[in-house]
Amino acid sequence: MEIISFDQKYAEDFRQLNIEWLEKYFWVEPHDEEVLGKPEKHIIEPGGNIFFVRENDRILGTVALMKIDEGIFELTKMAVAPAAQGKNIGQKLMQHTLDFAKSRGWEKLIIYSNRKLENAIHIYKKYGFREIPIGENNPYARGDIKMELPLS
Repeated sequence: MEIISFDQKYAEDFRQLNIEWLEKYFWVEPHDEEVLGKPEKHIIEPGGNIFFVRENDRILGTVALMKIDEGIFELTKMAVAPAAQGKNIGQKLMQHTLDFAKSRGWEKLIIYSNRKLENAIHIYKKYGFREIPIGENNPYARGDIKMELPLS
């Protein structure tokens, strides 16, 4: 298993892994369709990144860092293939993402999520994210919790 950065040939894996969990637990919102359909435009070009866990030639998981403001990024679109769940892939992605963000000197990461995703919330808290007021700029109708992790 290795963690790799975005390559266009994995764009469909990024989209499919995320569509799968969104349809399982919620629905695919217009914001999701836009970001998942054009990850280079919405994530890579503004200064973010997308990581993948790859085993042989199979993509097992993914996560994105989307730029919100200077030094502030949203940790978003984390997904693990159902067949690969229970192998700590989400935690490997989380640790890699935090190391990457810290190495860039970023100020903080934020996450929008939903309390229904108890396992995800547990992982976020384990890595030091704390709940903050959700505010007015929540891009997701399903989002009912906002968390942040100061990096400095």
